[in-house]
Amino acid sequence: MSFVRPSATSLCQPVRLSRSLLQLTQRRHARVHDVRFVTTHQPSAAVLEKYRSKLEQKAKAEGLGSVSELKEAYKDKIEQPQPDAQPLQGSNSASASASAGSGTGIKPLSSYLDISKVQELPVKELEYIWRLRFASDPLSLCAVVPLATYQRMQATARQHPHFILPLPRPDAEGVQDEASASAQPSARTAADVHFLQWAFHPPASGSTNSKSNTHTSTVIFTHLAAYKLHGSYAQPHTTITHHLDLADSHGIVLLNGSVVDGRGVSVEESRWLLMCLQRFYDPQPRGGSEVGLNKRQALLDKFSKGDPGFSLEELVDEAERMG
Repeated sequence: MSFVRPSATSLCQPVRLSRSLLQLTQRRHARVHDVRFVTTHQPSAAVLEKYRSKLEQKAKAEGLGSVSELKEAYKDKIEQPQPDAQPLQGSNSASASASAGSGTGIKPLSSYLDISKVQELPVKELEYIWRLRFASDPLSLCAVVPLATYQRMQATARQHPHFILPLPRPDAEGVQDEASASAQPSARTAADVHFLQWAFHPPASGSTNSKSNTHTSTVIFTHLAAYKLHGSYAQPHTTITHHLDLADSHGIVLLNGSVVDGRGVSVEESRWLLMCLQRFYDPQPRGGSEVGLNKRQALLDKFSKGDPGFSLEELVDEAERMG
């Protein structure tokens, strides 16, 4: 699965949030903005003061003695989520009961290709047609993944359906050249952090029984800061789908996805995140060292277990080593 690395000029703003619960030392590569333990404080005091007189009138009209009693009376309505907010796609248990392309809202491969016609094509031609299918959409993502690679990734994903990935970027006040960067390591790189979630669904209804085509999988990415604030109602900026309809006949998995415009991440940056996804979820060095592979596996294990030894800085270091 190959993607183009994001250019240094197409970068989103870093998440700059509190690091009070996790102090990270500066190392040679990165300044990390930790958001795992972010707490959001709304300016409630200023809002309350501004509307105090109206709130007092409302409390009096309803026979309540104070604004505090009014807030308590309306607590359920205040904390109720907005009706138009759509939760993130659930993982294994939530999605297992719905079929792909119907209840899940996932388009099957047949909505993109005439499977009966492409079934006889060689892999090279099929790959060309698949990429051409999305060439006119500037917000699309697509790839052709070897079946063996995907099988390793999905096996890892079933053990670690949730993870975070950094998006390294030059700091806004960063330096211009390598020599200056070496002299000022703390100013070299910042990192946005993104939350990812795998989900596994039944195969498309039109699929035939096969050895490999046992499911359709999706991966969604959202800003970690948004996920910490909104939970399952956080809106993803990137969604990808893996189609296994041609896995047995061609030994490939077709990937397609899209980036939501205006949510702070460019297509190039989403491609970078997909490269990171493969790097962490495919337990095969691919020219890298066993040491690096073991580090990535350890990071996945620690994150899934909630181990306090999980290091966001180590995560950034591993991401920056992508060649």
